Parts: sequence; structure tokens; C-alpha cells
Amino acid sequence: MENALARAGLWYTLLVIAIVAVAGAHDVGFAVHMWIVAGVAVIGLIATLSRYDYNAAANRILRAPNDPSRYDDEPVRWGVIATVFWSIVGLFAGLWIALQLRFPELNFGEYATFGRLRPLHTSAVIFAFGGNALIATSYYVVQRTCRARLAFPRLARFVFWGYQLFIVLAASGYVLGVTQSREYAEPEWYVDLWLTIVWIAYLIVFVGTLLRRSEPHIYVANWFYLSFIITIAMLHIINNLAVPVSFLGSRSYSAFAGVQDALVQWWYGHNAVAFFLTVPFLAMMYYFVPKQAERPIYSYRLSILHFWSLIFLYIWAGPHHLHYTALPDWAQTLGMVFSVILWMPSWGGMINGLMTLNGAWDKIRTDPIIRMMVAALAFYGMATFEGPMLSIKAVNSLSHYTDWTIGHVHAGALGWNGLITFAAVYFLTPRLWKRERLYSLRWVNWHFWLSMLGIALYAGSMWVAGITQGLMWREYGADGYLVNSFAETISALMPMYLMRAAGGVFYLAGAVLMVANVWLTIAGKVRDEAPMSDAKYDPQADRPIVAEPAE
Repeated sequence: MENALARAGLWYTLLVIAIVAVAGAHDVGFAVHMWIVAGVAVIGLIATLSRYDYNAAANRILRAPNDPSRYDDEPVRWGVIATVFWSIVGLFAGLWIALQLRFPELNFGEYATFGRLRPLHTSAVIFAFGGNALIATSYYVVQRTCRARLAFPRLARFVFWGYQLFIVLAASGYVLGVTQSREYAEPEWYVDLWLTIVWIAYLIVFVGTLLRRSEPHIYVANWFYLSFIITIAMLHIINNLAVPVSFLGSRSYSAFAGVQDALVQWWYGHNAVAFFLTVPFLAMMYYFVPKQAERPIYSYRLSILHFWSLIFLYIWAGPHHLHYTALPDWAQTLGMVFSVILWMPSWGGMINGLMTLNGAWDKIRTDPIIRMMVAALAFYGMATFEGPMLSIKAVNSLSHYTDWTIGHVHAGALGWNGLITFAAVYFLTPRLWKRERLYSLRWVNWHFWLSMLGIALYAGSMWVAGITQGLMWREYGADGYLVNSFAETISALMPMYLMRAAGGVFYLAGAVLMVANVWLTIAGKVRDEAPMSDAKYDPQADRPIVAEPAE
């Protein structure tokens, strides 16, 4: 009872602070955010003072198993639900802004313009969809590989709900125009402070679980997750160093200026791609690919070499975003050289993942989840070849500021991050809710092919659009003047923009199919469907006589 009263006191104090902040707010965006915080405080206060068992209600809604388990999977189940939800939000926002580029009349009013919705899309896909997937899978993996329950269970739940509050504050801020205008780091100072608190709590939970492990060895996936958590904390704190204009307003000034500010931003920006969109998703690969293939990782030694080389090299590659700028030439060249070298450890990870299927390649024909994982690894290999190539100055002079970069980013994000996350969701759902299998494996197959068609249309159209832009921008006439006006280059891209939107429709349709599949699986339903295997095919024909791991 005393604990409940103490928590109620904290919620009440937060409510009072939020209302005072609303009263003294210097701008509308800050006032709206404080109203959101006040609403959260009211919900928390009611939940604390009520005798109603909200945890039991949540379990009934999610149909979670009520049997005792050696692992704490409740926040993992929440994370899977949040991942599926935010995937639809982020992908729909992306489709909408793609249509806005082709049909400018879709820019409605002040709050639904491309400039407001574009960061909403990127943050929803990266931090809401991707971030929830990473928190959920890291909680799941660290418990299984350490043979220990989550440390600090209440703190683990605080991380989940605190992260959802961060997402809501960030997204609403973009629509309201509350932004630092820093790529992948748009939230203002007070939202950044809240995320810092949540992230430190996340680190404590993860490290605490590692320290509680009964398994003496730390599996390589946990090294990737741990480096992701620590490095993102460092990047986030340094890049978002700022001085608020007022503690009751949303505006702030960066601690850096000029070329130093640009260098810090792209040191952060590229390493957000490295340590948020690459390293932890490789952790997912190192756990879920062997589990789904029922094969040990091809080479554990290669995984260790992959980890340390990737960690060392990636942190230096950011300056390649600033070619032909005021950044010193030596720094630009340094970023280019390290980016090119990165190709080798990146492909080491891809090869390690693909070779894990040695002796189980027949599963690609019969298991669409494995097929998703293999396709994800193929896109990872492609993106980590194209990225170093685009960092070379001669290539960058043509590709930079064009849609080629957009095609490169989305081939990696949709192909690598999207497919490996979808596969992890399909792996986790029946296990977390104690179901015999997914509602429909054939729906997973449909999801895979819809995604592949969407990626092909999206990336292909943007590659063509980007090269078209680059060539038109650098075309000079005999008189030394540019041949093409800006309007003419935009007009030339309209067919590609329409094709990109069509790709988004297919990819979003696959995600909607996933939502239905996950929901029906949680509900305990099973679709009556024929197996995907071919009776005339002998799977043993592809297997070696003695199937052994490489190490």
C-alpha cells in the first residue's frame, strides 16, 4: 500500500509540474507536449490508485500464457505488438509523402506538408518500428543466451513505456514544427533529455541481465546489442548538446556551429545508420537465423572478427557525407577510406549468415521465414557494397543530393532492416503466445513476395531517378551555362516518383498482411492450408553426408 501511495505521489507531482509548464509555455508546441505529459500522469495516477488489475487485463487482451516461465517475456510481447503497430504508421507516412512528391496538392494545410511529415516517416520507421523491434528482441535474446530472467523487471517495463512516450512526443513535435532540423535527431532538447533517461535505464537492464547470467559465455549477439546501446547513448548525448532558449519553451541552440556542427551531425548521422540500423540487426541475424534454420552459426570465430572490425571501422566513416564542403579535405578522405574498408567486414557478416544455411538450403523452398532472412542478408550485402562505392569522391560527385541516395537507403532499410525484422516477428509470435504455429505460413510467403516487388519498384525507380538527376544537373551547353533548369529535372522524374509510390503500396500491403497474421495467431486461430513443401522433392539431396558447423 505504501508503494502504491508513493507512486501516486510521483504521478501527482508530475501532473502538477506539467500543468505549471503548460501555463508558462512560450510556444504552442511546448504547451501541447506538456499536455501530453499531463495526460500520461493522469493515466498513471488513476491506474495506481485503482484496485483494478491492469496487468491481468493486459494479459487477457494479449492472450498471454498464464503459466510460470523462467523468462520474463511480458515486455517482449508488448514490444512485438508495438513493432507491428508502428510499422503500419511509419510505412503509411512514407507512402503519403511519396505521393506528395508526385501530387503536390496532397500537401494539406500547415501540419500535413512534406516538410512536417518526412521526419515523422523517418523517425516512425527507424525509431518506432525499428527501435521497438530492437528492444523486444534484445530482451528475448539476452534471456535465452544468458539463461537468466531480465534484471530489474520494473525498469524493463519503464524502458518500454518511456520509449513509447518519446515516440509520441517526437512525432507530435514534427507535425507542430518542433524540430532541431538535424537528420535522425530532430526532437528538441527536453525530448532528448527524456530519451537519455530511458536509454540509460535500458543499458542498466541489459547489463544487469548479462551479469546475472548462468551461462559463462556471452554469445556474440549480445556483444552486438551491447555495443548498439552504449554507442547510441554516446552519439545521442554529444550530437544533441544544446542550450535551451527557455526552460518553458521548445527552442534551443546547438553547442556546435559551422563546419564543426556539420561534422558532429554526420558523425552522429552515419553512425546512427551503423549502430542503430546495422549492428543490432546483425545481433538479430546471429540469433534468429541459426534458430530458424536449426543450424549452428557457420563460424563463431568469423563472428568475433566481424564484430570487432565493424565496431572499429564504422565510427570513422561519417565525413563521407560532407564531400566537396568546407570540411578539411583530409577529413573527407579519411571518411572515404574507412567507408571503402568497411566493405570487407560487412560482407564477412553476410557470408557468415548465409553459410549458416549450409546443409539446410532446401528450407528456402519450404520456409518463407528463412527466405525472408536470406533475402535480408542479400540486401545487407548489396547495401554494404553500394555504400562504400557511393563514398568514393568521383562517384559521390554524381550521386550526392540525388535520389540515388534515397534508393540506396531504402534498399537497405526495406530489404535488410525490414525483412529481418518481419522474420523475427514471425519467429517470436507463436513462441511468445504459446501457439502451435503462425495463423498462416502462406500469408508469410505472400508478404515476402509483396515486399520484394515493392523494394524492386522503389529502389529501381530511385536509382534511375538519381542518375538522371545527376547527369541533368551537370550538363553544360557550349556557352558554359546549364542546359536544364531545375523545373525540367523535376518534370523528368515524375514517372519514377509514381513508380516509387507503387512500390510503397506493395510493401505496405505486405505489412498489413503481417498485422492480420500476427493478430490471428495471437487469437489462437490456425488457417487450414496445404503445406508449402513439394512431395516430389527430396530435401536430403541438398544435404551433405555429415552436416557439421565450420567451427
